[in-house]
Amino acid sequence: MPHESIAARTALVLETNNLRGGADPDAVGASLLHVIGLLTRQTVALDALAQVIVTHDGLSERIRTSAEELAGRSIDFVRIDAGTGYYQAKNEGFDAVHGDRCDHVCFADADCNPARDWLEQLIAPLANAAPPAVVAGRTSYAATVAGTALTTIDFMYFPSPLEAGATRNFYANNVVFSREVFARHRYQPLDGIYRAHCQVLGLRLQAAGVALHYAARAHTEHKLPDTGFELLKLRWLRGQDTLGLTPHLVHTYLPRSLRWLGHSGPVGPLCVLTARLWYSLRALNHQDAAPVRGMRRVSAIVLIGMFSALDMLGALCGGLGIRTSTARGADAQALSYHQR
Repeated sequence: MPHESIAARTALVLETNNLRGGADPDAVGASLLHVIGLLTRQTVALDALAQVIVTHDGLSERIRTSAEELAGRSIDFVRIDAGTGYYQAKNEGFDAVHGDRCDHVCFADADCNPARDWLEQLIAPLANAAPPAVVAGRTSYAATVAGTALTTIDFMYFPSPLEAGATRNFYANNVVFSREVFARHRYQPLDGIYRAHCQVLGLRLQAAGVALHYAARAHTEHKLPDTGFELLKLRWLRGQDTLGLTPHLVHTYLPRSLRWLGHSGPVGPLCVLTARLWYSLRALNHQDAAPVRGMRRVSAIVLIGMFSALDMLGALCGGLGIRTSTARGADAQALSYHQR
């Protein structure tokens, strides 16, 4: 089958940064093994891939051995510093890819539960006569009312003008790159930003004329944080991310006369979040997820408004100089996302 020949030239990079928070090493290991178990049940076997890489900052030898036994194949474990950020971990995982064996690099997260055919659907477009340089899969939270509401906020997709069936943006937990394209563009440091580097890279790829093919059936489900407090912290961090993301959006989409919004304290970010609220409400029941009807839809709309208000509060405080993340290493922070 075509996907088998593609898999034989593909590396999978799995980072464990989001397992750092709020748990002891045994819980981290159990969460990683849970995801490895899901990957072994993919319609594309793990041993069909050219290489599997796991980045970590201190997995025990017992967990590493158990992971390889469960996977039924060797895994290249890349040790990173405990202060290494989420996106730099992906860069370092990429640096361990064997270029002589791999034409494509798939990135996934250890805090996501992939659908059984996720990998097959993600690499399927690479079998085209003119394969895309980047394929973005679809990420969502669980199909609860709260999860559906948060999906419209955190995991929206916007059609690209570059070609039909392409998206302007992607998420770092569910994407495959041609090795040459990622080597040329990779993630760049962004001071004070927690989790928006992939959005900035999406803007850079669009400016470079690199279309991102959207594979809606390549679905992975992102876990929600383990506690309600961490969910509130996530909203705060997402809101503050808007402060750093706004200049990039303004530069890409607004005329020169409005570029001042990129450096307007909280004004520009609040404008961005207001626009995002409108797009989130429009995305409800229109972005490939299972629809919500009746009172569930009403509840989802209310929750979209509430979560968006929390994000706006984070952006407002960030714009006024009240920040919870340091200027450097913001993406090294981790909430707890463990298997429950």
